Amino acid sequence: MARLPDESTILRFRHLLETHELSVGMLAAVNEILEAKGLMLKVGSAVDATLISAPSSTKKAGTRDPEMKQTQKGGSWYFSMKAHIGVDVESGLVHSVKCTPANVHDITVAHELLHGKEKIAFSDAGYVGIEKRGETRAVQWHVAMRPSKRRKLDRSKRLDRIYDEIERLKAGVRAKVEHPFRVLKCQFGYLKARYRGLAKNTAQIETQFALANLWMARKML
Repeated sequence: MARLPDESTILRFRHLLETHELSVGMLAAVNEILEAKGLMLKVGSAVDATLISAPSSTKKAGTRDPEMKQTQKGGSWYFSMKAHIGVDVESGLVHSVKCTPANVHDITVAHELLHGKEKIAFSDAGYVGIEKRGETRAVQWHVAMRPSKRRKLDRSKRLDRIYDEIERLKAGVRAKVEHPFRVLKCQFGYLKARYRGLAKNTAQIETQFALANLWMARKML
C-alpha cells in the first residue's frame, strides 16, 4: 500500500493506453454506467470548444510542436490545440470528445460531437450556419444570435423582447457545456498541453473528461 509506481511504470502504462486507444473506451464505459443509472437521457446535445495552450518550444531549442497551431481569439494570438466536446443537455455530462489543432474551425467537427440519437442541439454563435451542413441536417439546431446582432435589439419593442428572451433561454441550456471545461481547468488544473503531438494529448483529455463525468455526477452516484 505504501509503494507508489515509479515514473517508468506510469510512462509505460500511459503508452499502453495510447497504443490501444483505451481512453476512448474508458469514456464510453463511464457513460454506459451513467446512462444505465438514468443520468444521460441523450435527447439533446450542446457542443463547444476550448483552447488548450501548448508549450512555445520543446526540448529542442527553437522548435515547436508541429501539430499545434496558432489562432486568434479576442484580438490575441494563441499557440495551442483545441478540445471540442458534446454534452448531454439534461445532465451536462460529456459524451463526445474531439481534439484538433487550434486553427480548425469549430463548425467543421461539430457533426463528430453528436452521438446520433439527439433530436436537438445547442451551440454558441461560432456555429452560425451549421444547420445548412449536410452532416447535421437531421438535428434541429438552436444556435446563439451573434452578440453584435443581439446588442441591436430594441427591448422597448415587443418582438425584440421576445427574441431577447429566446436567446436568454438558449443560453441557460447551452451553459451546461461550460461545466466540464471548468472541471478540466479548475478542479483538475489542466491548463496546458503536457505532451508532444495531438494523439498523446487527446488520450489524456479523453481520460480527464471521463473522470470529470464521474466528478460531476458524484453526488447522484
